[in-house]
Parts: sequence; structure tokens; C-alpha cells
Amino acid sequence: MTSPQDGPAEAARQAAALARAVAVMDRLRSPGGCPWYALQTHASLLPYAVEEVHEVVEAVESGDRAGLQEELGDLLLQVLFHARLAAEDEEDPFDVADVADGLVAKLVRRNPHVFGAEGDGEIDVATVLERWEHLKRAEKPARTSALDGVPPTLGALARAQKLLARADQAGLLGDAPPPDVVDPSPEAIGETLLAVVVAAHRSGVDAEAALRRATAAWESTARTAES
Repeated sequence: MTSPQDGPAEAARQAAALARAVAVMDRLRSPGGCPWYALQTHASLLPYAVEEVHEVVEAVESGDRAGLQEELGDLLLQVLFHARLAAEDEEDPFDVADVADGLVAKLVRRNPHVFGAEGDGEIDVATVLERWEHLKRAEKPARTSALDGVPPTLGALARAQKLLARADQAGLLGDAPPPDVVDPSPEAIGETLLAVVVAAHRSGVDAEAALRRATAAWESTARTAES
């Protein structure tokens, strides 16, 4: 979707703003800049990246437009910071331009219905998602399972949801535990999840760890069925 503001002038404004952000990041990290920025590493920045993502979620869910603009800026800072650190690597350097070029190439490659020479005309979302997964599999041949590539550091619930969504696409959801919720509405699901957490608390059970164990057991079964 385009707007009346789209055009060379708007593109130039956005490019100039991003260039200023890169320049400020370089100044902070360079000799004579900020001592705190000089000490940071990819690893030391990880907690901040996770925190910023959660703050973006909070701004969206609360409808805080001003907060969302600010939090997206903080998230952009993480991208610029990691790219600046990567540019300093002597063995395998890359910079923010490489990051952006890689993203553009991926988006074009995975959306041939938009960027292809012929295009597909009208195409539904289900077809787009199916093609995206197929193209991603072709790009990453080391991933032999539909369940590969889900970060183990995700929260237990988020990881379970991601794995189950992939299993559903691959026809493996039959191996998941059957649902025990009569009312599938969001409110009822939320209340059921909360009740389970309450029960875990009262029993001295770590709900997060318990879900991780249950998900791992199901995942093992699903991978066996897939092979």
C-alpha cells in the first residue's frame, strides 16, 4: 500500500534520518565517544535486545503510539549497535549496509509473487505462507525437520506455540496432546492457562519448566513421526 507521501523526497528523508542514526552510533562507539558503549559486546547487549522487544509489545498492546515510536527507536538502536560491533570484527566483518542488503535480498527472494518478473496476480495468504516455508527450507538445507529453527531461548509458551504452528503446517499436530478446553474462546483459554499457573504455584511446580519438559517430550515424538 502506498500513500501520497511516498516518493523520492520521502525516501531521501528516511535515508538521511537512518544515516544520522548510523553516524551517532559510530560516534558513541569510536575512540573519544561514550565509555559505556566502548565496553559492550554482542553478548552483553542481549538482555537489552530482549527487553526492547517486550517494550515494543507493551506499546502495541496498550495502544501507546508515542511509546511505540520511542520503543521502535530503541529497538533500532540494538540493530545499529550490533552491526557496528560486527563491523569491528577482524575475521568476519559486516556492517549495517550488509545487514540491510541481506534483508532486502531475502524479502525479494521469498516474495516472488510481488517481485518476480511475471508475478502471480492475486494470491491468498495461505499460499504465501506455504511458499515462504518452502523457500526458507531451500535456503537452509541443514534444517531437515519442519520443527527446526525455533529458538530454544524463547519463553516456554511462545516456543510451544511456534512449534505447534509448524507442526500443524506439516501435518504433525495429531501427535500433540488433545485439547481439554470446552470453550475455545480467547477469554476461556486465558482463564484456563491462568488456572494452570495457579495450580502449579500452589503445588510448588515451576510452570515454565514444566511446559518446557512437556513440549520437549512432544517434540521428540513429533520428530520421530516425521522421519
